Amino acid sequence: MIDKELLEILACPACKADVELKEEKIVCTKCGKKYPIRDGIPIMLIDEAEE
Repeated sequence: MIDKELLEILACPACKADVELKEEKIVCTKCGKKYPIRDGIPIMLIDEAEE
């Protein structure tokens, strides 16, 4: 699980918008890219994102 404080400081690397936790993924509130979480670590790489 991702720490709430960590989630608050993360931003989408593609569009710099806020992100939220949905279905065990970090999801951008603006462009909708979904970033995976592996072993409790968010993988905030544009190449790893799902559209």
